[in-house]
Amino acid sequence: MNKRPPDLAGASPLSGTYTSATLLERLQQLHPQVIDLSLGRMERLLAALDHPEDKLPPIVHVAGTNGKGSLIAFVRAIAEAMGKKAHVYTSPHLVDFHERVVLAGEGGGKPIPEADLVKCLARAEEANDGELITLFEITTAAAMLAFSEAPADLLLLETGLGGRLDATNVVEKPLLTVIMPVSIDHVSFLGDTIEKIAAEKAGILKPGVPCVVGRQPPEALKVIEARAKEIGAPLHVAGQDWNVFEQHQRLVFQTESVLLDLSLPRLVGRHQIENAGAAIAAASLIFGDELTPPALEAGLANAKWPARLERLLPGALYDHVDEGTEIWLDGGHNAAGGSAVALALAELDERAPAPLQLVWGMMEGKEAEAFLAPFKGLIERIYTVPIPDEHNSYDPETLTEIARNSGFEAVSTNGLVSALERAQADVGDTARILICGSLYLAGHALRYHRGNRA
Repeated sequence: MNKRPPDLAGASPLSGTYTSATLLERLQQLHPQVIDLSLGRMERLLAALDHPEDKLPPIVHVAGTNGKGSLIAFVRAIAEAMGKKAHVYTSPHLVDFHERVVLAGEGGGKPIPEADLVKCLARAEEANDGELITLFEITTAAAMLAFSEAPADLLLLETGLGGRLDATNVVEKPLLTVIMPVSIDHVSFLGDTIEKIAAEKAGILKPGVPCVVGRQPPEALKVIEARAKEIGAPLHVAGQDWNVFEQHQRLVFQTESVLLDLSLPRLVGRHQIENAGAAIAAASLIFGDELTPPALEAGLANAKWPARLERLLPGALYDHVDEGTEIWLDGGHNAAGGSAVALALAELDERAPAPLQLVWGMMEGKEAEAFLAPFKGLIERIYTVPIPDEHNSYDPETLTEIARNSGFEAVSTNGLVSALERAQADVGDTARILICGSLYLAGHALRYHRGNRA
């Protein structure tokens, strides 16, 4: 049996006083790797916990490379506008681990309270009994414990990585699955072609369970359709069974029998039109005749998803720029994410021109050149930054070299503050600054902006 090293053993956390941070640090040591895709360890632990995955509310299981979180934010807001209670599981978190586990409640869901998180983590650790398991797996099991013991109408469950072997893919019969757009990312785990990655995402399909499919590259759609046919999963495909588009500053959603004319979503960017369309298609299948246009309107207007082309409100980061300068934040970190953000900012520049500067940090293993390429001709200069406390992030000098080799003006800086101040000084006027390239960088920016400058 693969036990944790003896020096990690000790009294059960159920018998003492612990914080979630203490437990998470200890649980991280139960596996030498951050990612090790497999379902066996998860199935073993859930059995030891008396199968909380079988006691969950109706589940919407969401996979895809881009747009998963936005889709979940829209569906959650639509559900809450209807008076429904929705649990939410997403990853990674931006500022605080509790964000990953949102428990439904009156007036909308809230991040899991510290006491409840500690209790569920401790129970999962005790049931695991020192066996080899990744942090994502054991925390997913703990989240399922929390969700199984709190009433809700719905659980919106996001995959962590891929789908087929993802820790969330232990649910045998979800209410609905969703596959958002597939693109190249995490190639060392999912494969180096669209077809291979799509096959991993399509692993969440279940016999007889309908699946909403966001707009896909043709090669990805072919793989998803083949898998659906093989197991008998009915598909509802963007561009075939439903369409969504912007017309006269309105969102139009259309099927063979339905035509909806709605306000544009609160989330910014043309890509959010597509994400909202997938959410409407999903909500239509989840709620059926209960779904109303007012609920859809409210959902599109109230959806919140931080660090997805978010214009920051006043806070600490604005201490380092001139009055009138805008600071935007986005956690996209692959070619498709870069393309979506660049397009949205180009459209914004047409309506409200302003010099655009990038503050850019990235994790190693990401295709930095591919992320930057869509910004060609759009930005004036790039200021590269390290990502604090992330040992696998690119150093600023390497990113600067990548940017210059790609034809951009770039400057290395030692962090967000110096990057913002340098960008503001170089512009000499009001500007538009985008902090981008990594969800980890986005989380650091939000912590600082909200007043935690550690």
